[in-house]
Amino acid sequence: MKLRLLFLFGMLALVKLPALAQPATTGLTLEGVIALALNQSAVGQQAYTTRETSYWAWRGYQANYRPQLGLQGTLPNFSRAIAPVVQPDGTTSFQSVRINNSDLGLTMTQNIGLTGGQVFVGSVVQRFDDFNGQLRRYNNQPFTLGLTQPLGQFNSLRWARRIEPLRYQESQRQYVEERETIAQRVTELYFDVLLQQVNAEVARQNAEATAELLRIGQERFKLGRISQSDLLQLELNLLDARQAQTQAQLNAQNATVDLQAYTGLADAPGLAVPASAPQLAVAPTQALEQARLHRSTTLAFRRRLLQAERDVAQARGTTGFQATLTANMGYVNQAASFTDTYVNLQNQQQVGLVFSMPLVDWGRQKSIVKTAELTRDQVRHSVAQEERSFEQTVLTQASQFAALAEQLRLAERADSLAQRRYDIARATYLLGRISLTDLSLASNAKDSAKRTRIFALRACWVAHYRLRALTLYDFEKQAPIVATR
Repeated sequence: MKLRLLFLFGMLALVKLPALAQPATTGLTLEGVIALALNQSAVGQQAYTTRETSYWAWRGYQANYRPQLGLQGTLPNFSRAIAPVVQPDGTTSFQSVRINNSDLGLTMTQNIGLTGGQVFVGSVVQRFDDFNGQLRRYNNQPFTLGLTQPLGQFNSLRWARRIEPLRYQESQRQYVEERETIAQRVTELYFDVLLQQVNAEVARQNAEATAELLRIGQERFKLGRISQSDLLQLELNLLDARQAQTQAQLNAQNATVDLQAYTGLADAPGLAVPASAPQLAVAPTQALEQARLHRSTTLAFRRRLLQAERDVAQARGTTGFQATLTANMGYVNQAASFTDTYVNLQNQQQVGLVFSMPLVDWGRQKSIVKTAELTRDQVRHSVAQEERSFEQTVLTQASQFAALAEQLRLAERADSLAQRRYDIARATYLLGRISLTDLSLASNAKDSAKRTRIFALRACWVAHYRLRALTLYDFEKQAPIVATR
């Protein structure tokens, strides 16, 4: 019995397969691939461009509440034509005219966000030249102060002041979320490549082991120790193993192409198997609290509700009584020379009220307002439902960490045991103590355990980045995630 055990372990030492070759540690790491994807991939650049677009839209919104200085005019405005000229006796005479009627104005405007009106200060000068009559006149308004104020109308400036800051903050958070989502997608593609590389390595080792078994089987068949059926099965196993090896290599190449296309990598050398994802005790309530504080979804809910209220206000402010008050005052004068226009300036005042009010519209105003109100109510219901769904997603994701960590621990243990079982089964088969079917079962279990371990590791890392994207919080560093670019 002792001799048999010694012989068994001796054979085990001679025929034991090498451990599954891991990708070279000098290859790309998961963190390195994520960093490259964020900086040079098309999706990374798109996220950055979207954030920059939102920033300049925010700058444009802010400019609406700041003074605007503009210069406008018509210079020159020359005309040479035959024009009808009404005579003192009422007849019309067609005369040749050569005139220039130019104007130049400088205006500063300031929007009033609270009322939706606009205050302006300006200066305008006009010059008229009659070249046939050798006449030149100036009309000068050196100073004018005016107001344009809508009455009973929709105030877009007031609503923009409530909505646009939310939209800008939302865009900044969305940029961070998109980066975390990219990291999650890169993780999935990274492990897809890693799994296919493991499959290719397993298939290669299986093909080598099957070829060795066939060689030994042929020698044993000559000695009459196995049947021809077992020998044929060994030959068939070798063909299957080589086909599996070829297919595994193709799958690995396809997965690598997908990773390169998404990340922008020029090539993808051997990928290093990451260590286990950070195992953090994250309370679901804590994750939900951080998600409410940092996610763009929270701001998006508030923005959508405000936009729905704005649409109702717009429907009411564009269908009923509407009026616009315009008023200005200043100084004006006209003279034959420009300097003389500043002598004995005259006061100028203008006041106007333009209004419109529907008297009979056959329910048009009511239908427009009612449609906006119903849309607002629908938005409220949708936001409430989406908010509950979002909170449940965060709670579920946070609660799965412990289970995923346990699955990884069990998968690593099963991988180790399956490898040891296969090594023993193979050595035992060479001693003729078990059948080829038992050896095949052990081999299949070994391969399945290795794949399961990679799947479990993948699930842990994907869950890690998914929770970061859902909360915009780094629970490992206990700090919010902010954009570094």
